[in-house]
Amino acid sequence: MLFAFLLVASMTDWVPARWISNDPKSLDLITQTPINCILLERSSWDKAFAQQAAKLGMVTLGVIHPGTDELEAARQASSFGFHGVVLDGTFDPASTARVKRVLADSNIKLIELTTRSRMQFDSDAPVLGSFQGLWPGVRLEDNGAAQSGPSGAPWINTNTGFLRFARAATDRTIWIANQPPPKTVVNVTRYLQAIGDAALTGARWVVSLDADFAQRLLARNSEALQDWKQIALHLQYFEDHKDWRYLRAHSELALVEDAGSGALLSGGVLDMIAVKHTPVRPVPYRKISPLAFDRAKMAVDVDPSALTEEQRAVLKAYTRSGGTLLTGPPNWKFQSVKNDAITLEKADLDKLDEIWKELNSLTGRKNMGARLFNVSSMLSNLLETPDQKQVVLQLVNYSDFPVENLTAHVLGTFHKARLYRPGLPVQQLELYPVDEGTGLDVDKMGSVATVVLE
Repeated sequence: MLFAFLLVASMTDWVPARWISNDPKSLDLITQTPINCILLERSSWDKAFAQQAAKLGMVTLGVIHPGTDELEAARQASSFGFHGVVLDGTFDPASTARVKRVLADSNIKLIELTTRSRMQFDSDAPVLGSFQGLWPGVRLEDNGAAQSGPSGAPWINTNTGFLRFARAATDRTIWIANQPPPKTVVNVTRYLQAIGDAALTGARWVVSLDADFAQRLLARNSEALQDWKQIALHLQYFEDHKDWRYLRAHSELALVEDAGSGALLSGGVLDMIAVKHTPVRPVPYRKISPLAFDRAKMAVDVDPSALTEEQRAVLKAYTRSGGTLLTGPPNWKFQSVKNDAITLEKADLDKLDEIWKELNSLTGRKNMGARLFNVSSMLSNLLETPDQKQVVLQLVNYSDFPVENLTAHVLGTFHKARLYRPGLPVQQLELYPVDEGTGLDVDKMGSVATVVLE
């Protein structure tokens, strides 16, 4: 019980999963993993389950959806001994406020999994989250070939552009709670990609299993148990390296954008840049300051008309100090997001293509922090420690097969590099000088890997 109390006190360390059963015997499947926070649908709420979970040091959260009696559900969650409530969906502000008041009386926690557009990045809530997300992976055509995106590279369904912005906009823990496509059997590699897609930017994916996998896992099917071990291994990998979650983006390219200029959408400018493996530093409007452009040689302002005079003055001072500034097309604004969509309309994609062509012509052959080769099915994120003595290169593979013989050229002179992969010993990498700084090679990786350079 003391352990459960400590977990409640440190919500940022919760490793969440939507659980598939209220049978207390199913908890032995969770004890084999780093998962310590269980989200239960109301139809599965059970006091005996919550009590047993607490004995095992697990946090239980009751999930409430719009259209139910939210106040009665919140009271019931408290009476069942749950540690908190998750409002999962689009609730009107008045309903949310009433639930908060009820929970304040019972002293249990509230987490909101809302639309991206309703996330309050200036909130003091320990956890911010959204249920809106794409299921990660390389987008395929009907014949099985990879589709190409606006950048010409394979189109990768990813939430990382939105999550990069979210991590830049707040220091709160970010949960993304996208679920498997309905009526779909998902292979284990896709689950590993979902974990990596969130962790690439320091966010957490709320683990959610498809119905077929859930049924086989509860039946202790041997293949399902092996896949579950792989999921647990990859979750543990990122929990073993929590410090990576809080590192700052390392790049000589800064991107100025906000909710009104597409920062909450998938497939926007950040994703276009990322798919070409150009390191980028998102700068939300409220974070615009001279410090935000420290060591940035180039900046992109997606929508100049949205800035205040003070913010424009910061960018003007940046260009006067020698920085290069690229702006969006004149008189262009994103169309209003319809029905809380999370991807771009075709008209916006066409406009973004104009920005992309100019941006790519300026950065395509420049090293803004690192250049990667033989990584067409992958995304990367380049980070730095506060003292700037270490650079961390996060890698996620969105294909169903391992990647071999990838190469990175990292700006700067480094003397040591270590390769981390789930379930494998740490490997020392050989470094060699290149025109752009330091080169290294990775012989093989599965779904995720990390290179730490010193």
